[in-house]
Amino acid sequence: MKVIIPVAGAGTRLRPHTNTQPKPLIPVAGKPIISHLIDNLQSAGIQDFVFVIGYLGDKIKDYLHSTYQDKIKMEFVLQEHREGLGHAVWTARDSFAKEENILIVVGDIIFEADMKTILENPCSVIGIRKVEDPREFGVVEINEDSQNVRKMIEKPRMPKSDNAIIGIYKINQITQLLEILDFNIQQDIRTLGEIQLTDALDAMIEKGTKFKTFHVNTWFDCGKKEVLLETNAMLLEKQPYNEIPVFDNTIFIHPVNVGKDCIISNSIIGPHVTIGSGSKIDNSIIKNSIIGTFTNLDEVVLHQSIIGSDTSVKGLRQSLNLGDNTEIDFR
Repeated sequence: MKVIIPVAGAGTRLRPHTNTQPKPLIPVAGKPIISHLIDNLQSAGIQDFVFVIGYLGDKIKDYLHSTYQDKIKMEFVLQEHREGLGHAVWTARDSFAKEENILIVVGDIIFEADMKTILENPCSVIGIRKVEDPREFGVVEINEDSQNVRKMIEKPRMPKSDNAIIGIYKINQITQLLEILDFNIQQDIRTLGEIQLTDALDAMIEKGTKFKTFHVNTWFDCGKKEVLLETNAMLLEKQPYNEIPVFDNTIFIHPVNVGKDCIISNSIIGPHVTIGSGSKIDNSIIKNSIIGTFTNLDEVVLHQSIIGSDTSVKGLRQSLNLGDNTEIDFR
């Protein structure tokens, strides 16, 4: 089975980080978001990946080639204009039009689910989770008697359900999906200004296609700073303990993930801290934070912070959200 992973979005909610780094490459618990996703799918036996790239797509290609070359089969499709998830899937149509079924997974989520059961389900299925404010998501309404999906709506103003679509879809009716997406594009049928996959799937339901649902208990939509930090903490808690090298006059409060070739001294690190490779930290206290690669921190106290790569921060006592290639000196 092929999996289609759209990663063309600009990640505007995570600026300034996404000004220079595509959202799927932002590190969480020691590796980029997209690696958590690929490793999860690979463990379920999926080896054939189609990535729909756009914004900063070359960085995603370079990372995937350097990390997964000869480990998975990769194909890249360029979405020149970001016009919604439905448009992204349609853009990759030549890569999967002859498949019996496909898996679609958006490229900025981290989740835990029984993928084997999902893939073996004879029906088309869609992942859902109950949320407090379904207006921010696509929503499914379910027939209580049959448990079939009755309707799908993208970001409804007055939702009739709190079952949010989390961005995982297994679809069997490929020809029908592409015909509807093509029709919606030709007729410029949009919701909230975009060609939505939700609209196409809802049209499939109206034509008689049956969709089942599966619930995901652990799911993070990594589009906001707070969610990234929460995800980082949760994944660090679940990781097996990795022994950290001894650093000069430094205390680690686990869980902590430290990359290769770091220099750390006179500091207190943790809990729930990820530090990228090649970083240098001195005279600092850091907790509940994500630190990028080759970053220099000197005399800082940080909490609930995300610091981009190649960044220098000196003499600061704040909660920060800094992008890549930044230098700040408060001394």
